[in-house]
Amino acid sequence: MLNMSALNLESECKEIHDSWGQLNQLALALAGRTRLERQQIRETYKAIYGEDLGNRLQKAEQMADNRKQAAAGVGVSPKLCAALSMWMKEQHERDAIVARVALDDQQGDTNYSALVEIFVGRKSSQILLIKQAYQRRFGRQLDQDIIHIEPPHPYQKILVALVASHKAHQADISQHIAKSDARRLYETGEGSSGPIEAVVLEILSKRSIPQLKLTFSCYKHIYGHEYTEYLKIRNSGEFENAMKTVVQSIYRPATYFATILYASIKGSMTDKGALTRVMVNRAEVDMDEIQREFKRQHGIELRDALCESDKIPSGDYRDFLVALTASK
Repeated sequence: MLNMSALNLESECKEIHDSWGQLNQLALALAGRTRLERQQIRETYKAIYGEDLGNRLQKAEQMADNRKQAAAGVGVSPKLCAALSMWMKEQHERDAIVARVALDDQQGDTNYSALVEIFVGRKSSQILLIKQAYQRRFGRQLDQDIIHIEPPHPYQKILVALVASHKAHQADISQHIAKSDARRLYETGEGSSGPIEAVVLEILSKRSIPQLKLTFSCYKHIYGHEYTEYLKIRNSGEFENAMKTVVQSIYRPATYFATILYASIKGSMTDKGALTRVMVNRAEVDMDEIQREFKRQHGIELRDALCESDKIPSGDYRDFLVALTASK
């Protein structure tokens, strides 16, 4: 796609600057912009007005959240500002913020799902950018913050292993290694009554996400059912329950995200930021696949489910989410 012309960029940035009282129009316009176009808009806006557009939206969110809309110059929901702010950021910047919020939850509960989505869903080169953005923005080391999560939790062990996998794995995918790892998972799981944690963590820490996906595919091919089926029938503890979520996010990401979206739309998710996070983060990754899986599972189009939900008030925020279902 050709770059937007300098004249069009300046004109669009002026419209954005003049539209803080009508962010609904801005939201619908930006929802249809590609990553490159949004980056160009953001750079031009900063060159003209001396302020980062994503940061301004984040400030507007904070002010709106404190019911200071008049001071913020916006009359929209904090959720729309938050979604727009995320949408206008580069992916690694967005993930760095998501990780910090997940680790610094105001209720004192670490949002492990948000962290797993990052370390499962990003390439190693992207993880490096996320860590750098995290350190620049927060003056902290993401790896160390995960290692020192209190109180300790099985999810923490899994995350530490996934962090290690991005440092240690080989780029090439091996069918032989996948079959060998699948057999090890079976032999320490269904093939015995012993603990599975040590072997699972070792495999997670040494294999790339594509390699792990192939391993779980081999497991199903060799043993006739998915590894998650074994985890469901096992006398599950916290580790097994956490692994069910992690394996699904690796092996069937569209199913994982469709399930989260449905629960969020129905209002049954305790993770209140999940709807915005998933819609924004997956819009340009695999939204079409997620929408197909959503309809297969629930018999309704995602956009229709969003529009019909009584848990998502009608208005600018919902309109923006619906617009993201059509983004490319």
